[in-house]
Amino acid sequence: MRKIMMAAFATLVATSLEAQTAPQMTTDLTVTMDRQQYRICNDRPVRPAWMDEVHPREAYKVLTLMRLYELRAWEEIRASGQCECDTRFPSWDAASAEYAERFESNTQAEHTQSQLVLRRNQAEIARAVQDICEAQGNW
Repeated sequence: MRKIMMAAFATLVATSLEAQTAPQMTTDLTVTMDRQQYRICNDRPVRPAWMDEVHPREAYKVLTLMRLYELRAWEEIRASGQCECDTRFPSWDAASAEYAERFESNTQAEHTQSQLVLRRNQAEIARAVQDICEAQGNW
């Protein structure tokens, strides 16, 4: 009886974990191109196409834009005190424009330094943003 209970518990835990973390795959293990399902805010704006098409050697450009996008969203959350999906995941347009103006022509080393600054700025407001978003159920 104990083995049956343990097996049932293990199956229940594995099923719930699979539902939370399973990659988008079919039963024949091919990856699907369906939009990813998230725990919160599933109607996120699609990121710029070039980010998915960039050469691996230039992936640092994508990282800079992603860090900038998230920082600007977090700054808005902190300033407004609101963590709705539209605030947490805004359009990529403003971040893309700022990236093009400030970072696009930078070298890889300059991107790395910029990422460090963006990450530091984000870390400074992280706790406040998390508190706001947790209170509103969007963390």
